[in-house]
Amino acid sequence: MTQSLVAAQTTPTGQTGWWREAVIYQVYPRSFADANGDGMGDLPGITSRLPYLRDLGVDAVWLSPFYSSPQADAGYDVADYRVVDPMFGNLDDAVALIGEAHRLGLRILVDLVPNHCSDQHQWFQQALREGPGSRLRERFHFRDGLGEDGELPPNDWESVFGGPAWTRTKNPDGTAGQWYLHLFAPQQPDFNWEHPAVRDEFGSILRFWLDLGADGFRIDVAHGLVKADGLPDLGDHERMRLLGNDAGPCFDQDGVHEIYRHWHTIFTEYAGERIGVAEAWAPTLERTANYVRPDELHQAFNFQYLATAWQAEPLRDVIEGTLNAMRPVGAPATWVLSNHDVTRHATRFANPPGLGTQIREPGDRELGLRRARAASLLMLALPGSAYIYQGEELGLPDVTDLPDEVRQDPAYFRGAGQDGFRDGCRVPIPWTTTGSSYGFGTGGSWLPQPDTWGELSVEAQTGDAGSTLEMYRSALALRRSHPALGGADNLRWLSSPDGVLIFERTTEDGPAFLCTVNVTGRPVIIDTPGKALMASAHTAPGSTHTELPADSTVWWTTA
Repeated sequence: MTQSLVAAQTTPTGQTGWWREAVIYQVYPRSFADANGDGMGDLPGITSRLPYLRDLGVDAVWLSPFYSSPQADAGYDVADYRVVDPMFGNLDDAVALIGEAHRLGLRILVDLVPNHCSDQHQWFQQALREGPGSRLRERFHFRDGLGEDGELPPNDWESVFGGPAWTRTKNPDGTAGQWYLHLFAPQQPDFNWEHPAVRDEFGSILRFWLDLGADGFRIDVAHGLVKADGLPDLGDHERMRLLGNDAGPCFDQDGVHEIYRHWHTIFTEYAGERIGVAEAWAPTLERTANYVRPDELHQAFNFQYLATAWQAEPLRDVIEGTLNAMRPVGAPATWVLSNHDVTRHATRFANPPGLGTQIREPGDRELGLRRARAASLLMLALPGSAYIYQGEELGLPDVTDLPDEVRQDPAYFRGAGQDGFRDGCRVPIPWTTTGSSYGFGTGGSWLPQPDTWGELSVEAQTGDAGSTLEMYRSALALRRSHPALGGADNLRWLSSPDGVLIFERTTEDGPAFLCTVNVTGRPVIIDTPGKALMASAHTAPGSTHTELPADSTVWWTTA
């Protein structure tokens, strides 16, 4: 444990409440950097690229799962929460990554998957071997089936990935047995969080990674751990979708909050302000705020904002609604535009609104990039914490033309589930203009990259003042340096023409910051509000009036 103590002792220090204004960068380990040339990203590859993230200007890095896993759902089916999967390296590599991140002033958030595990998890395998009556079955949701011979599932719940949320087992003697619940793939049995052994185990897992120096956790399906008593039928409720509204007895049960209050006490045992971040697809912003009450978690993803169309009134409504929902619980707002589960926003905004968050059409690439750049500057100008998904700082689009035979998203193969096009946002990112995988590694990439990937690479964009990468670097630097930006809840809307958002952020003794956002497809004239700091599109401020380009965001200051 010598290495773990070193990692823990080098946790970055800084202002209290670092997470209230942090910019957190999501790394999808499979697709970030490959150090050993096997075509799959790994922990040493991530470590080698940490200086890039420091220089980009982010505060923390969130790592998607790298645990031991059969990879039925890209690592979200965990076989052992204390072991690094060999495809990503080993535990020493994880300790080295955490230590190097801390040396560079970056914090590390580990992805925790507490709703379900892999069907290869030791507990589940033993429960299958021992058959009905096994005490280990109580740690999952095993039930007898309905019908004369138990041939029907125990209730009408459906998997988020499509098809029934129940799979029938075979008894040790080969006869048909009980059913088990899996809200996702059949290889992902749900834990029974009413069982004390499950709660004790995850408390131990939290401490294991905190002892290794992890600064916190992103909590997968944070709204799903507790199910309604008796597992009643879904009935007339909307079919279970992470992005849906009320999912009835399956998600967002009040019992989850007792779990997070306990976890909060664990976080407080450690120095350095360790945090929990909820992936909670709650039906309203007010329900989302329940996860970040003072004695629970610290942040919750703002999926309502992610799913908002590029239109002035809906954007203003969701921004106001978010800030209003977070104020009573004293939590920071969070803002996110893309992640590993949704179509990249450069492609979403290239298509007409209303198509959802998983889109297979490329749309108008020029329009999508223009809007994505503007949306990114808007997001980074808002009070609270922001999340960047790897590659969005390069303006990467989704890869919408992947051949069916290379797809690996389990939802793609279950017809009634989510659209299953998540592979398009998971294609390995480009670092260089040339090479077998554009600098990702020496052995190709696990998903094919487009021929145009080199033009969007870090190498191609570095030093190009008009590139999306340099825009992000400048925006993150300004976000840190301007006294009115960051976590303070100091946003005030100003009057604006139709299709334009204008807000001001002020401090008591410093210059004001203003943000103007033109979401229309045409130029709009406004009164020049101050000195222009930066813009998502070429803008020529006038002394009294300024023409805002179509689909653009401009930052201003009164200094």
